[in-house]
Amino acid sequence: MNFPPFETEDLRANLSRLLDTSFAASADAAAMPVGNYRWGVYAFFDYDGEPIYVGQTNERLRTRIRRHLTNQRTDAVAMSVLDPFEVFEIEVWPLPQYQEASRSDLGARQHLDALERLITEQAVANSHFHAILNEKDPPPGRLAVEAPASVRGRIVSERVFELRSHPDFRIARRALILARLAQVISERKVQGGLRRVLLTQAKRLQWLAGRRYEALGGAASVADEAEAEDEG
Repeated sequence: MNFPPFETEDLRANLSRLLDTSFAASADAAAMPVGNYRWGVYAFFDYDGEPIYVGQTNERLRTRIRRHLTNQRTDAVAMSVLDPFEVFEIEVWPLPQYQEASRSDLGARQHLDALERLITEQAVANSHFHAILNEKDPPPGRLAVEAPASVRGRIVSERVFELRSHPDFRIARRALILARLAQVISERKVQGGLRRVLLTQAKRLQWLAGRRYEALGGAASVADEAEAEDEG
């Protein structure tokens, strides 16, 4: 059978649906699919609504985001910094005013960098861990901008949600990614940013495991098990 797994096809369909969402810069501007805008910033969110990754592009939002989440892998995925299985929602902030700008346009690049800094700052501030999984910080600069209109939506269907949202599955998957990242770090000479990602992912794993442990009774459940064994 030469066809991809159900989950892969489901992801592609839902991702296309989101990126095909009609978007107009203003009431009198022509609308087009949000994924077709060349310049913009995007953010990924996990199953808890936690921001986990922020990026920018000037080659088309559709192209860049699909490269992260489908078979055209990016460094972030290949290095086990970002796990596509963790992405539940995506938000995109297009910059329509630069649709015809070249990649060498200094003003456009500065605006894009400033928007990435802003969205990253907001993501870190809104994170339970005050950290996201980006290996590198946004490019520095003094330009300050306001966040433009955005589009946000989930890329996980109810069926896939049922498969992937169980806490024990998420713990196992997160531990796997953490182990892969630790192996990458052990085998290469890496910068501090990758070790920061390792620390953040370890905190995320501990939090998820701790929440699961407490939800199932915590220390009381262990005591109950010991008492049951004694009675047996």
